[in-house]
Amino acid sequence: MKNTIQQQPQHPPPFSITKLFLHLQMHLPNLFSYFVIFGFGVALGIALSFHLKKISLFSFDDQLHQLSSSSSSSSSSPPPNIQPSSPALHLVTTTGNQTTVNTTRTGLNDYVSLWPNNNNAMHDMTEEELLWRASMAPRIHEHPFKRVPKVAFLFLTRGAVTLAPLWEKFFHGHEGLYSIYVHSSPSFNETVPQSSIFHGRRIPSKEVQWGKFSMLEAERRLLANALLDITNQRFVLLSESCIPLFNFSTIYNYLINSSKAFIEAYDLPGPVGRGRYNRRMRPVIQLEQWRKGSQWFEMDRALALEVISDKKYFVTFKRHCKASCYADEHYLPTFVSVKFWKRNSNRSLTWVDWSKGGPHPAKFQRRYVTIEFLKRLRSGSHCEYNGKRTNICFLFARKFLPNALDRLLRFAPNVMGFN
Repeated sequence: MKNTIQQQPQHPPPFSITKLFLHLQMHLPNLFSYFVIFGFGVALGIALSFHLKKISLFSFDDQLHQLSSSSSSSSSSPPPNIQPSSPALHLVTTTGNQTTVNTTRTGLNDYVSLWPNNNNAMHDMTEEELLWRASMAPRIHEHPFKRVPKVAFLFLTRGAVTLAPLWEKFFHGHEGLYSIYVHSSPSFNETVPQSSIFHGRRIPSKEVQWGKFSMLEAERRLLANALLDITNQRFVLLSESCIPLFNFSTIYNYLINSSKAFIEAYDLPGPVGRGRYNRRMRPVIQLEQWRKGSQWFEMDRALALEVISDKKYFVTFKRHCKASCYADEHYLPTFVSVKFWKRNSNRSLTWVDWSKGGPHPAKFQRRYVTIEFLKRLRSGSHCEYNGKRTNICFLFARKFLPNALDRLLRFAPNVMGFN
């Protein structure tokens, strides 16, 4: 058996064409069946795909038809083209009891002009919210939009601005270069005509008592409201008895181009100066740092931000400047002299007559208002402005009574240069 196995061939037999032909002939029916099934599957797939696509198109057309019908029922204009866009900015504004939600897109210029409302200075912010919002300041000083600097005129009054007709002539024709803010007693309810520049310029106010700390709080409240408008660059405090001594262009250029603030500050020995200092203010405020000055200030935006953001000196005054200590005469002079003396001119721009003595300055009735008197106020002094000597030292004056209004209006065009 062993010999038989060894004699078997070592290689497969040669390939036979005849056997291959017979094998294919035997399996040909099966191959034909496979091709038929494959072709039927392809045809079925194509037909099914076309049918599904047709159903999808009909469904999309129905949706478009429904949207078009809904849009045409609410508006006669055709629906806008659907384009990719950024999310809309939702802006909520409140006027009185009415709240409006605006979902339109807002550019930078629109955003800057959204607040404050140029037609109404009223708002619903609390004191804390107001100071927080007003203290915000951009770290980039270059503005990415066209900005015209404005002067903010802050009127601290008991009631109406009694010399309003004179101020109307002063501001006329200079819209866009100034802002007006009025802090009056909350109990004052006199209606201001809509045609007046003072209409809608009253801010949320609180009761103010002469010689009390509430006077300083009112001044800071005026500053904070004015700071909400980013275009306000200079801030001047006035009363209802103040008058302008020059026309608007002169005062505007004087303030906008000034390199320093105008806050009167001086060291005064005696009972009405250093005598008002309270030792409990130490160590925040030392006696040698104590200053006195007029409350009628003028300052730039940078200093105004420092004033409304201050807590250290403000709180110290609130706690310890009482009784015979009048915070409105000492806080700003002391605060500015300690921290920002290089930025201050140490003088006030508002002329006041203290020559008669007493706790109040002289008042000027109609008979005191003459051309010679007004000219003396305009150029009867000498001071320094931006490092140079000048005889224009006072831009405003007080205290003028309402009965002096007719003469002031008569002299304003010639003496003050009003148009």
